[in-house]
Amino acid sequence: MAPRHIELHRTDRIGWLRAAVLGANDGIVSTASLVLGVAAAHATHSAVMVAGIAGLVAGAMSMAAGEYVSVRSQADSEQAALEMERKELAADDAAEHRELEGIYVGRGLDPALAKEVARQLMVHDKLGAHARDELGISDTLAARPIQAALTSAASFAVGAALPLLAAAAAPGALIPVVAGSSLVFLALLGATAARVGGAKVWTGALRVLFWGALAMAITAGVGALFGTVAA
Repeated sequence: MAPRHIELHRTDRIGWLRAAVLGANDGIVSTASLVLGVAAAHATHSAVMVAGIAGLVAGAMSMAAGEYVSVRSQADSEQAALEMERKELAADDAAEHRELEGIYVGRGLDPALAKEVARQLMVHDKLGAHARDELGISDTLAARPIQAALTSAASFAVGAALPLLAAAAAPGALIPVVAGSSLVFLALLGATAARVGGAKVWTGALRVLFWGALAMAITAGVGALFGTVAA
């Protein structure tokens, strides 16, 4: 017997990877930017830490709520589409068979083969065949709101904790330490996400680095400006 060929794909990681990367990236960028902005405004170290911790909690809750609402809306849309498809199958099974057959012909199958493929798939799982090939809905890529919300909140908190730890460890050189360490964290995050997702490592790292550095620079500039005005 020939050995079984197993291919390792990364599509099953898309949901949690997207939420985890987005959450951690936002946690590092927003908290580091907040810390640098408050520090640049000549606030005390304790005030900077309080602002950073408040930003961590608020950001994690915001990420969870926003991700849940977004993915829940996607899940609701998928369920509505599946319910409509279920009704169409019950009302006119033959028409739905022809529709599926037409999809396979459009993808390059011979009409006779497309008809047989459609027939066999509909015998096996009518709704599943139409969900996958007509609507583009599959179990692998299905929306999972709770998973996305928890992943986003947790990853944001982890990401936000990194610049806070740097700020706590170096009160006398807070701005350079937080900025430098946050850029290192962002580079590692971008590279790891690219590696796990199968993309180019350097491209992922540089993309995250650029936008993170820009966000921190602008926020620090605004903090310095308002700190000077207030003084």
